[in-house]
This record gives sequence, C-alpha cells and structure tokens, in this order.
Amino acid sequence: MKKFKEIFLYLLFGGLTTAVNIISFYFLDLIDLPTAVSTTLAWLISVIFAFITNKLFVFECHQNAFLKEMVSFFGCRVFTGVLDILIMLVFVDMFEFDSLLIKVLSNILVIILNFLFSKFFIFKKVK
Repeated sequence: MKKFKEIFLYLLFGGLTTAVNIISFYFLDLIDLPTAVSTTLAWLISVIFAFITNKLFVFECHQNAFLKEMVSFFGCRVFTGVLDILIMLVFVDMFEFDSLLIKVLSNILVIILNFLFSKFFIFKKVK
C-alpha cells in the first residue's frame, strides 16, 4: 500500500488541481475578464495549488528550498504546457488526427512527465 500512496495522492491532488483550475476560470470569467486572462490566471492559481499540495502532501518535502523548488516546479509546468500545445498543433492541426484522442494521449504524457519531474528533480529527498 505504501508503494502506491505517492501515486494515489498525486492523482487525487491532480484531480483537485483540475477542479481549482475550472472553478477559478469560472469565477474569473464571471467578472468579464478576457478569456486569455481568465485562462492564464486560472492556470496560475491551479499551479500554485499544485505546488503546495505536491510539496507538502504528495512528496512530503519539508526541506528549506522553497524558492528553488517553486521556480523548478513552474518551469516544468510551463515546459509540459508548451509541449501539450505543440503536440496538439502537430497531430491535430498538421496531421488532422482526432483532437480528443490526441488531447487524452497528450495529457497522459504531461501527467507522467509532471510526476517524474516532481519526484526526481523538484522534490527529491535529500539523504
């Protein structure tokens, strides 16, 4: 059970991060912000939420490297976000694959990469 705890918590808080993103977007959209602004702010709020929950609950990283971890976390999330966009542009817009299928496959890749980056680079435990 301990073996899968980290993965379970990562998926649980990932689901909550998605909810934070959608709810944030909804409320920002209600105040008539432009869509790009609402989307960007919702992404920022959800990434902050993901950083805190990943640091404290998923990877239980309590070392004093907050700023370094935060910069690394945001950098990786920007990287995987850009990767997601590029995958969609190439496979949907250029090669005309099914957009939903490619979005699901892209998100699987992004989730795996985000987990690996967080576990092995951002919140790695100091021995």
